Amino acid sequence: MNYILADNQELTRFAVESLIRQRGESALFRASDKASLVLLLKEHENAVVLLDYTLFDFADEDQLLIIAERFSLSQWILISDELTPRFLRRVVYASHQFSIVFKDGPLSDLRAALDAVGSYGRHISQRALEVIISQHQEEEHPSILTETETEIVRAIAQGKTTKEIANERFSSVHTITTHRKNIFRKLGVNTAHEVIKYALRAGLVDSSEFYI
Repeated sequence: MNYILADNQELTRFAVESLIRQRGESALFRASDKASLVLLLKEHENAVVLLDYTLFDFADEDQLLIIAERFSLSQWILISDELTPRFLRRVVYASHQFSIVFKDGPLSDLRAALDAVGSYGRHISQRALEVIISQHQEEEHPSILTETETEIVRAIAQGKTTKEIANERFSSVHTITTHRKNIFRKLGVNTAHEVIKYALRAGLVDSSEFYI
């Protein structure tokens, strides 16, 4: 079986690669961005893609679903720190190609997902299931951002990295990462691209100055 590892976090790559090597004769390829992922899928249409959606350069879930539909023989294991309820419901209901696990979940979840896709099934972790079937209504409007969070949104939209934002604000990377997680949660988004779209719609940045 062919695997495509689309995760830009070194620690996760090491763990996933170790698990796949334990499974015997399997070909493992790496994708660093959406373009390289598509090229690999053209060569290996029935590959299993292990993707951290939150760290990849997808603009939104529509792009992800379009690529999955285009390569209908592929299977996907989404492995991330956190995914919004709306995103999970959309992806899981849209296609049977997707399995869902979380990076901070037990290693047995990832093993179960690998076993499932090996027999052309899928695995949704218990935590993801609880989010998906939750009867709680999502907020119609995001919580109001604090002044600091708004400034960080502007910085993200201008293409600055977490480290650069931390240096400018004389803060630690951990502090800025926490702010980013709170911003994503309040806005109900999963990626920096979606934050940029919000910043443009909300008038937080001028379209002529944001980073593409």
